[in-house]
Amino acid sequence: MVERESAVLDRIFHALADPTRRAILGRLATREHTVGELAEPLPMSLAAASKHIKVLEDSGLIRRTVRWRTHVCSLNAAPLIAVQKWLGFYEQFWGERFDALDHLFRYKKKKSTK
Repeated sequence: MVERESAVLDRIFHALADPTRRAILGRLATREHTVGELAEPLPMSLAAASKHIKVLEDSGLIRRTVRWRTHVCSLNAAPLIAVQKWLGFYEQFWGERFDALDHLFRYKKKKSTK
C-alpha cells in the first residue's frame, strides 16, 4: 500500500515539477481545452506540448477525451488529495514546532520583564 501511494505521489510531483505542465494545469482550471489550444501559447512544437500533456495524463491530473478527431483535455484535481494528505503531515509537524517556539519566546519575554 505504501509503495503504491509513493508511486502515485512520485508521478504527481514529477508532473508538477515542470513550469510548462503547471501552466497547462492552470489553463485547464478555467475550462477544458483542446490539445491544440493548450499548445498554442507555448514556445514549443505541438509534439513537445503533447509530451507534457501525456505526462499530466499519466499522473491522473488531466483527462483526455476524443470528440471525433479532436482531443479535449480537462482538469482532474482528485489526485491532488494525495499531495494534500502528504503535505498535511508536514504542516502538523511544523505547526507543532512553531507553537513550541512561540511558547518559548513568550516564556523568555515574560521572564525578562520580571
